[in-house]
Amino acid sequence: MNLSEVNQGQKVRIVRVKGRSAFRHRITEMGFVKGQTVEVIRYAPMKDPIVFKILGSEISLRIEEAKWIEVENFSEIIYDKTAIKNDIKFCATQSECDICAVQNNCDTCNTQIVCDTCETQSTCDKKNNDRHKRNKISVCMVGNPNAGKTSVYNMLSGQFEHVGNYGGVTVDEAVTTFFYNNYEIEITDLPGSYSLSPYSPEERFVRDTLLKKQPDIVLNVIDASNIERNLYLTTQLIDMDLTLLIALNMSDEMEKQGAKLDDVLLGNLLGTPVVRTVARVGAGKEILLDKIVKIYSEQEPTVRHIHIPYGEDVENDIRELQAKILADKKYIDVFSSRYIALKMLEDDVDAVVQMNCIEDIIPIKALAEAKRVKLREVHEEEPDQILSNSRYAFVNGALKETYIENTRLKNKKQTVNQKIDAVLTHKIWGFPIFLLFLWVMFETTFTIGQFPMDWIDRGVLWLYDSLSSSMHTSIIKDLVLDGVLKGIGGVIIFLPNILILFFFISLMEASGYMARVAFIMDKLMHTIGLHGKSFVPLIIGFGCNVPAIMATRTIENRKDRLVTMLIIPFMSCSARLPVFILLVGAFFSASWAGTIIFLIYLTGIVISILSALFFHKVLLRHEESPFVMEMPPYRIPTMRFVGHSLWLRTRQYLQKIGGTILILSIVIWVLGYFPRIDNVQQVSAPVETSAPIETSAPQSAASERSVEEQQEVLVQRAQLEQSYLGKIGRFIEPVIKPLGFDWKMGICLLAGISAKEVVVSTMNMLLDVPHTFTSSTALAFIAFILLYMPCIAVFSAVRKESESWRWSIFMAFYTTGVAYLVALLITQISRLF
Repeated sequence: MNLSEVNQGQKVRIVRVKGRSAFRHRITEMGFVKGQTVEVIRYAPMKDPIVFKILGSEISLRIEEAKWIEVENFSEIIYDKTAIKNDIKFCATQSECDICAVQNNCDTCNTQIVCDTCETQSTCDKKNNDRHKRNKISVCMVGNPNAGKTSVYNMLSGQFEHVGNYGGVTVDEAVTTFFYNNYEIEITDLPGSYSLSPYSPEERFVRDTLLKKQPDIVLNVIDASNIERNLYLTTQLIDMDLTLLIALNMSDEMEKQGAKLDDVLLGNLLGTPVVRTVARVGAGKEILLDKIVKIYSEQEPTVRHIHIPYGEDVENDIRELQAKILADKKYIDVFSSRYIALKMLEDDVDAVVQMNCIEDIIPIKALAEAKRVKLREVHEEEPDQILSNSRYAFVNGALKETYIENTRLKNKKQTVNQKIDAVLTHKIWGFPIFLLFLWVMFETTFTIGQFPMDWIDRGVLWLYDSLSSSMHTSIIKDLVLDGVLKGIGGVIIFLPNILILFFFISLMEASGYMARVAFIMDKLMHTIGLHGKSFVPLIIGFGCNVPAIMATRTIENRKDRLVTMLIIPFMSCSARLPVFILLVGAFFSASWAGTIIFLIYLTGIVISILSALFFHKVLLRHEESPFVMEMPPYRIPTMRFVGHSLWLRTRQYLQKIGGTILILSIVIWVLGYFPRIDNVQQVSAPVETSAPIETSAPQSAASERSVEEQQEVLVQRAQLEQSYLGKIGRFIEPVIKPLGFDWKMGICLLAGISAKEVVVSTMNMLLDVPHTFTSSTALAFIAFILLYMPCIAVFSAVRKESESWRWSIFMAFYTTGVAYLVALLITQISRLF
């Protein structure tokens, strides 16, 4: 039978994994290998996908993918090590020197070991003769998603990179340099990756970065509560012949589960030290840094190169391929010949091309293909599955000697996770709970955020009045008051609302709920031709579209990734929120404001879904990609994490106010200030007054002041209309006039292309909102702001991630076209009532 036929709560054993290459490769790396026990945990609200438990992790697959996994029942649920081929025994001398001509085999594990000449060296002198001419240590951090890799990076470097409890948080490399014990340590935090296969862009990026940089040390961060699955990536790093250091992160959770691990013995078996850390509280920092220095200075006795044993027939094939590689004229000993041979057996030619160390690859490819055909015939499995089985067998053997699990305590914690999931991913209540969370988020953003917003607004008004009364009339006064203060003051008052929005998004990220949202939404997303993982970048887009665009790297299929990038701009980012709050607050009652904002965001989601359906059916037809996603355990967000996250957002927002928004506010003021009207008589609309026949002196003075104020308003209006800004606005006005917009609104929309926050600052300088807008034009304007072209930063991010200007330009025109049509529809419908 296949895995899709297994009932909820039932445990079975995997017999065979079929399916196309990419899918098969991915799930075998996630632990779906022959002989493993798998349990059906629960179904999504729409009955698809399904969550399975394997190797202590919860992995979700669609039903159509589960059909490709053959399983069998067994009466007694005991993990059978003999069911996996190539189970191994260890010896203390398992090691090798690739350069040395003398090679021997250990009788116990049939693995090459180092010869007597080189036995004291972890690697050959030929590779390291220039190593200590400098005191700079290059460290690359690698690990599975949700292993706490970025937290370890923050702990070591003192940085505050963004972390979250879901896959794909780190979407690009982060680099920092600091000094420790007279050494300059450069740490590069690479994206989370389950393996170094070419399955996803992230995995290719990690693999290619390691090959290119050839770091002194690779810091492999492992989730201590899920060691077996995490060590699979370690076996691939061992195959690359890189110098490793293992950080066993979240080790406190392992201890709470009652598990016991012999760190020293595990380190000896793997040929690398194992250091326990708890990154969120800084535990293990000094030990980890000391180990980095010791390994670099070759004072760490644990470090030695080992080989993952793949069985006698595979090892013979590897040796034949190695001999062919070593005979190549271009090959130099920078990259391990064994690793190249393994890549050829896996048919990962792209990795070999990336290394650029073989002159004539054609005969090696031909030999590798012949070896793959032979392995398929002998083992009745694909070569990549054979290698994956052997790697997991190696991991199983190592943990069998070093790790004792307390099943009772571990199951107790997993039961708590399952109880929470029973509510949040319930087949009936899963969707309503998610929508309720979104409604609470926007309602709180408006209602609670209104109080600090009013305080900041009063402070800005006080500062404006103080400067206005103390400064002499001059161009400098006009610049400071109308250019700078109105510009940045109109934006900074919305900082509390934006922080509240980010607070809720941080809760989703840190708690593990973000992954559940992708899980419950997959069926719906699949219906419109998208991947469940696409929903995570869409939710991130509520905060900012730029990291959301970058987060699409977690989506393996390129066309899925492109469609997701194209619809992310419809997810209203926090920069648009001030416009919504300003207009909704002016034209709707406070009791309805939060709900109206919720409906605005919901409209963006609906438009994005319709656009995705259009792209999938018409523009970007493609083969559907499988849904394979880990469900991280629930964790309580710490105040430290939430505080750092909010501080990071506050700093970014203030930097934007002091940079982009300030500059553009001044530019807009200059365009509206020049050329100056020299004669007041140029004002086209004279002021009509009718003074009362009998009036007291105070009343007469008041009327006089009113006339002067009216005259000043008319002069300012004439000045603005005849300025450069007015000319630009009049030029574009015929295009936007059918929407009910005047030229001043057009200027606001143009300004928003640079940064959406500038829309509010421009409105604050040019418009009198209550008298300029009506309810219908306010709704049309909100719709246009929600949907039209995102800022320049998003435009650039799409170009970078899609690797083409074509998609960036298409995205700009498509989103603006949709915005125009929706705003026009609102305007025309409102005229019927």
